[in-house]
Amino acid sequence: MATSPPRYQQTRFQQRVAQVGSLLEGWATNPWRRLSLLIIVLLSAFAVGGGLAAITGALSYIDQLSALICVVAMELAVRSRRRLLQRQGDRLGLQLLDMARIGLLYGLVLDGFKLL
Repeated sequence: MATSPPRYQQTRFQQRVAQVGSLLEGWATNPWRRLSLLIIVLLSAFAVGGGLAAITGALSYIDQLSALICVVAMELAVRSRRRLLQRQGDRLGLQLLDMARIGLLYGLVLDGFKLL
């Protein structure tokens, strides 16, 4: 006799975490809010990319590992893009993913040009 997995209690926190995407889309219906959110994500990813390149460049013994992690993260973002394109409705998640990819790549490339 196979037992079913235990069902977890639906708490308010768990319900809010499940609703966060729709709440964010509702908040970003205003074009200025959407633009500011996209710019914040772009600049945050740019800072992460620049910081990651600077830290691994200073340590100089985990360069290959950090490059592998960045390539894997970019590839996962590209592959998850197809699933986001199939969704109907607002494209906020797709736009946020694209801004994060652009910011991370731009931060890495700009820091690479600083080293030349």
